[in-house]
Amino acid sequence: MPIISRIKPVDLTATKNVFVSAVRFATSTGESCPPFGDELKISAQEQIEYMLGEDEDMPLVMADDEVKSVVRMGLSRIFSTFEKQLSSLVLESDIASDTAEANILQCVSDLEWMCSMLPKMELMKDFVSSWAGISGGILGILADKKLESAMWGLKVKLIEVSGKALEAVGYGNVILSAPIRVQLLKSWLPYIREMKPLLDSKGTEDTSFPHKMDEDLCQSIEGAIISLVLALPSNDQADILADWMEADQVSYPDLSEAFEVWCYRTKSAKRRLAEGLRRVDNTTVSLE
Repeated sequence: MPIISRIKPVDLTATKNVFVSAVRFATSTGESCPPFGDELKISAQEQIEYMLGEDEDMPLVMADDEVKSVVRMGLSRIFSTFEKQLSSLVLESDIASDTAEANILQCVSDLEWMCSMLPKMELMKDFVSSWAGISGGILGILADKKLESAMWGLKVKLIEVSGKALEAVGYGNVILSAPIRVQLLKSWLPYIREMKPLLDSKGTEDTSFPHKMDEDLCQSIEGAIISLVLALPSNDQADILADWMEADQVSYPDLSEAFEVWCYRTKSAKRRLAEGLRRVDNTTVSLE
């Protein structure tokens, strides 16, 4: 009987309902649910992490179109709230207020959590595509003079999230068209290159300054950017590497490895082309 019970069809309805409900709470962006406050949302996120890692029924649940639709709707909801809150920062009379910073950081924290959850459901492409689409707007707001010397924690968090997007594309976990990959890289590479020395300088001036790009983050982003550059069409590689060499800050990220590979590939391609042309010429002469 125990063996027979194991091979009976599994009723996934209960598991699916729990997972869907947890996703809806975990991606909620409105008011907290009294009397639980944020505890219910945190509990839902923990439940999802447990189910994705431990529940044997989850592979079948994750393949369900309704489940994927609920997850995509939750992601869209978080992105929409994030964009609204980020845009409101430049309209705030006091952008340094604890409430404004806490709200936007919570949104970024939700996005960061989604980055850890979506790959397990093979939905990371949805995140990266959306992130690439709004990157120009994000960086435009961060360039506003009101944020020039404020929200350092937010700036570091946004670099961390961008690093996850760059890793997903750079290491081939998410496949996007070349124009979108170029757009993503050209959006964030200059910003990261500018922010790294600025954060280092502030940390040197004030040892209590808490916001910085730690060594692990720097290495992971640099590796992802190199991999991403090398996977681009040769002309796009040339444009990005030329811009990197002309910049004031070339020490980070260090793209010398990508430059060396590009040079080798270019020389090899030219040599193969020359050899091919010589063979064509020799064939033409022999035929005549």
